[in-house]
Amino acid sequence: MATIPEVPASELLPTMPRVGMGTAAFPFTSSEDTTAAMLRAIELGYRHFDTARIYATEGCVGEAVAEAVRRGLIASRADVFVTSKIWCSDLHAGRVVPAARETLRNLRMDYVDLLLIHWPVSLTPGNYDFPFPKEEMAPSFDMEGVWRGMEESEKVRA
Repeated sequence: MATIPEVPASELLPTMPRVGMGTAAFPFTSSEDTTAAMLRAIELGYRHFDTARIYATEGCVGEAVAEAVRRGLIASRADVFVTSKIWCSDLHAGRVVPAARETLRNLRMDYVDLLLIHWPVSLTPGNYDFPFPKEEMAPSFDMEGVWRGMEESEKVRA
C-alpha cells in the first residue's frame, strides 16, 4: 500500500492528503462498481475522497469507508478525509444546513472534513438537473448567508 503525503490544513484540521480520488465520473457506473472502486482505492492507500450530492456517489463513499473499517483496511472513519459540496440550487441561506444534513445522511457519517460551494453560481432552489438550463442561473447570491449556513451546519471539520 502506498502512503500518500499530507499537507498542513488548519488548526481544526491538522493535515489533508495531497492526493484524493474524485467521484464525479462514477454516476455512469453501478453503485456496486463505484463502491468497489473506492474500496480498492483505500486498499491502494487513498485516504481522500471528493464527492457531491449531484454526483449521486455520497452513499458509495460512505459504504466503501464502512466496509474498509469492517475489513480492517482502516481503523475508523477518522482515517479518511471526505470532501463534499453544496450544489448550486442549495446556495440559498435557508437551504445550506438541510443540504449539509442530507449529505451526512447519504454518507452515513457524523461529519465531513471539508465542505465546499460546488460552483459560485446559484440556481433556482430545488433544481438538481445537470447540465442545467441557463435561465435557471440567478444573477447573484448571498454568499455571506451561504457561508453562515455552512458554519451553522456544525458537522464540518474545516
